[in-house]
Amino acid sequence: MPAEISGTATAPRVEASTRILVVDDHEDNIEVLKVRLESWGYLTASAYNGADALRYVESTPPDLILLDVMMPEMDGNEVARRIKANTALPFIPIIMQTALDSTDSKVEGLEAGADDYITKPIDFAELKARLRSMLRIKRLQEALEEREKELLEVNQRLTYMSQTDALTGLDNRRHLNERIDEMFSHAKRLNEPFSLVMCDLDKFKSVNDTYGHQAGDEVLKQLSAILKEEAREIDRVGRYGGEEFMLLLPGTVLDAAVTFAERVRKRIEGHTFTFPGGTLTRTSSFGVAGWPHPKIEQCDDLVRTADDALYVAKETGRNKVVRFDGHEFNAHQASQDANAPARPDFGASEPGAAVPGT
Repeated sequence: MPAEISGTATAPRVEASTRILVVDDHEDNIEVLKVRLESWGYLTASAYNGADALRYVESTPPDLILLDVMMPEMDGNEVARRIKANTALPFIPIIMQTALDSTDSKVEGLEAGADDYITKPIDFAELKARLRSMLRIKRLQEALEEREKELLEVNQRLTYMSQTDALTGLDNRRHLNERIDEMFSHAKRLNEPFSLVMCDLDKFKSVNDTYGHQAGDEVLKQLSAILKEEAREIDRVGRYGGEEFMLLLPGTVLDAAVTFAERVRKRIEGHTFTFPGGTLTRTSSFGVAGWPHPKIEQCDDLVRTADDALYVAKETGRNKVVRFDGHEFNAHQASQDANAPARPDFGASEPGAAVPGT
């Protein structure tokens, strides 16, 4: 027989919103309990066997279950065991009702998942007290779970904020450095290729000087969107500092990374940046490095060589992609006089810091 639901909605007490499932294979026992429970203001539902009880609990979890131990086919202990094993269900207190008052019987039920016991014939004053006790525990459990959920959400927000650049929504420099270490170590352990691309928007300072910082922020956000769209799901894209961005390309050989960077460069060159009151175009420069490479042994080497390649791209005309240790890179290095002044560090700025126009 399927579960039946009844109760009162007029009782002004807290119990009026509390549903209790009564499970017993004897209809008379159920009716006696329902009458008493509803007189106390509870809503009730009933099931006459274990299978019906489980179906009801899974579809409409009650606030508490009064469960008879001795039932045919599936006894109360098995019902309790299955309910407590179902991790999709909330905490539901189970009070076992039994004519067996032996310690062994109670131990078996408690080990199956019962939270409390009451013996037949039922003392209704005792039952009322046990119901309130179990429901109080349920409310405390629900409050604890809600608190834990709130703390988890706060921690997730804090983690996101600590790892994300506020303007662009990309990984920030700190998180990029953490990911580089992880991904580079993974690549070396599995002997898989790993490439790194540094991207710098050309003459960005003039955007802020001419159009204002709000326009500059819009340009950076649109550039970030382009980089994110061009990257794969497994790639990492982040703002490394100012108008400089870093892309981490796992499983990508150096030639493929250069091809990727060239595609992105062309897209940026052809893009019209829009902002309130105007539009503009800008080009970008790229430095690319990859592992394995005889001159790259550590993670820091990979970052340094990509940054060196970016510097060469800026020095030799901008709006180009330069690969570390490639022909253009080596030719530029060979042409440098030993006493030439040190180059500026394009990767030194953090988001929000003053960045020289390059």
